[in-house]
Amino acid sequence: MDADLPKQYLPVAGKTVLEHTLDILLACTELTGIVVAVAHDDTRWEEIGRRYRDRPLVSVAGGAQRSHSVLNALQQLAVRAHPHDRVLVHDAARPCLRLDDIRRLIECVGDDVNGGLLGVPVTDTMKRVDRGQRITRTVERDGLWHALTPQLFRLDLLRAALTDAIDMQVPVTDEASAMERAGFAPRMVQGQRDNIKITLPDDLALAAFYLEAGKPR
Repeated sequence: MDADLPKQYLPVAGKTVLEHTLDILLACTELTGIVVAVAHDDTRWEEIGRRYRDRPLVSVAGGAQRSHSVLNALQQLAVRAHPHDRVLVHDAARPCLRLDDIRRLIECVGDDVNGGLLGVPVTDTMKRVDRGQRITRTVERDGLWHALTPQLFRLDLLRAALTDAIDMQVPVTDEASAMERAGFAPRMVQGQRDNIKITLPDDLALAAFYLEAGKPR
């Protein structure tokens, strides 16, 4: 991000990226609480966390990889929730999530043990390249989707899937990957293309545009 702050603490549209994300999740009455995974050396979370001290929100230490951080959060939830309760995992760096998309995901997945996630169909021509950046083939885009978050799964099943992947030292880039590896077939639920993940500096300006256009939040 070419910034002095972790991207979740960068300012955009009057708040930090993280605050936008937390606010939209807290606005969803179908959710009963939030667990935030925070890096062990994070010195900024305490200030943000104080602003939410009266809300159903707790924090846990994150881990070396995404899967470790999510598993730590699930361990925290395991002592508070029923094993069959559903959990949503969302990237803190996706502040443009829409309330309607959260509710659509919850409704569409329902009690399906396979779970599901938000996504959008691929519309661009997709190319496979080699290490020299030479095109080796054009990939058929029919049936290809961009995976987004939130991703929704049953607490006990996701916890077991992530634990096994970590124990076997198999890298998984999202929760759906862990569930696929465990034999499940998560459902893809179409979301909005403005649910972008802030990764590069230009993404901040785009996120600001979407957030300002979507007021109030």
